[in-house]
Amino acid sequence: MEGVLVRKIKKICVFCGANSGKDVAFVNAAFHLGEVLGKRKIDLVYGGGKLGLMGCVSTAVAQHERQVLGIIPSAFTVNNLVGETCGKEIKVATMQERLVMMMELSDAFIALPGGFGTLEELFQMISWAQLSIHNKPIGVLNINGFFNGLLSFVDHAVKQEFITPRARKILISATTADELVDKLQAFRFELDPALSKLKWSPSSSQKEKLDLTLRL
Repeated sequence: MEGVLVRKIKKICVFCGANSGKDVAFVNAAFHLGEVLGKRKIDLVYGGGKLGLMGCVSTAVAQHERQVLGIIPSAFTVNNLVGETCGKEIKVATMQERLVMMMELSDAFIALPGGFGTLEELFQMISWAQLSIHNKPIGVLNINGFFNGLLSFVDHAVKQEFITPRARKILISATTADELVDKLQAFRFELDPALSKLKWSPSSSQKEKLDLTLRL
């Protein structure tokens, strides 16, 4: 990192599965990521609850005495569906409101293995970065090649000229937590000149109206 201007990251939002997955390496990596964040004095923003990898990373961060904030739709709290959040909890009405709040309260984003919800959150943040709604770094922790297929697809979309090489740089990947955090800290956002004139309202009420179909 010598000679590189380091971005100050105080809070990282982690997207990941509410299941633990088939490979125990996913669980181990989620705990290790939480440990890395704790040791680097980085707080956690996540989707709330204690299920699956979400519970692993939040528990590890809390054990290192860093702040944990779970942002959770009220529907998930009925009958204790996802378990108790490890730290402070903010309840919201909709999934979209949850994602907007995550964007506003975080300095960077990391995706661990997960399903459709994790992928939706990841690509929503990528598309919002492409549209200059935010300029925060986004990365995937590619544990045991979990994201190899996704990364290959994104590269294929670049070759087919649906994603620009500039936009491709938005998505960072690494195989270890320390390497990924280092890359997030070194990230420099490149504004697309074609989108530079877009003006987005800073108010949450406007952001909540963003179409969920926004994609790369």
